[in-house]
Amino acid sequence: MKLIVGIIKPSKLDELRNALLNIDVEGLTTSEVSGFGRQKGHTELYRGAEYVIDFLPKVKIEIAVSDGMLEQTIDAITKAANTGKIGDGKVFVASLEQVIRIRTGETGEDAV
Repeated sequence: MKLIVGIIKPSKLDELRNALLNIDVEGLTTSEVSGFGRQKGHTELYRGAEYVIDFLPKVKIEIAVSDGMLEQTIDAITKAANTGKIGDGKVFVASLEQVIRIRTGETGEDAV
């Protein structure tokens, strides 16, 4: 089993959710986060004053999938989140040692 963590633009979340539902990935956790990568933030003008925005709003997604669904899920994420512009985000993959469904006590891939 794998844990996929993605950092994407907030405007792409609905498109990503639909892409995941199309491949039968049903579990998704999101968090509103902020950060910066190569774009290093940007400058905005407000009432004549210039402000540097160092941390940009992003959405962090977390998805637990079986090994067999890994490539298909990564492909869905990268296609749905891609705008072709800087700041599209990143995808991280880590191994999961154990998963337990609290309600039923199921473990492993049955719990995903």
